[in-house]
Amino acid sequence: MDKFIVYWEHIPSAHRILILLGGMIFFWLLEGYYPLFRFSFKRYKHAGVNLIFLLTTMILNLVFGLVTIRVCDAVTVHKFGLIHWLHLPVWAVIVVCFLIGDLFGQYIPHWLMHHVKWMWKFHMVHHSDTKVDVTTGTRHHPGEWLFREFFMIIGIVVMGMPIWMYFLYRSCAALFTHFNHANIIVPAWIDKPISWIFVSPNMHKVHHHYRRPYTDTNYSNIFSLWDRVFGTFAYTDPSTLRYGLDVLDDETDEKLIYQLKLPFNKNIKTDY
Repeated sequence: MDKFIVYWEHIPSAHRILILLGGMIFFWLLEGYYPLFRFSFKRYKHAGVNLIFLLTTMILNLVFGLVTIRVCDAVTVHKFGLIHWLHLPVWAVIVVCFLIGDLFGQYIPHWLMHHVKWMWKFHMVHHSDTKVDVTTGTRHHPGEWLFREFFMIIGIVVMGMPIWMYFLYRSCAALFTHFNHANIIVPAWIDKPISWIFVSPNMHKVHHHYRRPYTDTNYSNIFSLWDRVFGTFAYTDPSTLRYGLDVLDDETDEKLIYQLKLPFNKNIKTDY
């Protein structure tokens, strides 16, 4: 276990990128053989737009991620946070950090982005994709990343999350993001049992339906627990869904400049 911790504490940046891109490429290839929807679109152009958003996220992570790392170091040095106060064994640290990380790093900021108007305007970029596939998981406005990471830092302080656990959580969260957004067929007899514990592809696709109430459900990324606890869990046949947003023209989803300006566009009406 010590070697495991040391690896994640000092994981090379190249390994983190390999995990991120490796998972994406795997599901990208799988989509070609077992697509849930056969979209009539240029896959490479669609991916290109979404990967530009990924690039902005990676740049922000390099610059502002140093703050997160310093917070992880501080709580570790000062033994601050739940895992230090409760003297948890390593296996329990992993379980608790994954659960609470999913709450603070995903569920809470995601819920807020659907209920606070100025936050929603940033998050609309993610929901505006009318052809949800594995690359959609990387499609986040730079402004959205900043307040997502802010809540993640709160979770780090609450838990006392060490840097090795932060890197482990982030890597697994990225893989789940690829899995949940991938445009793949997952039979109900497989998908439903997965959704009892984890966020499954069919479960998350409901969140990308273009109209409420489905849009305001399934906020978690790894565990379905939080959606079940807070009453935001929903499940339906994914073949009945339509992606995008009812307040946007579908043809704008691949217009990069339009999407970057979307949070500041006062012509877009929303009642959030």
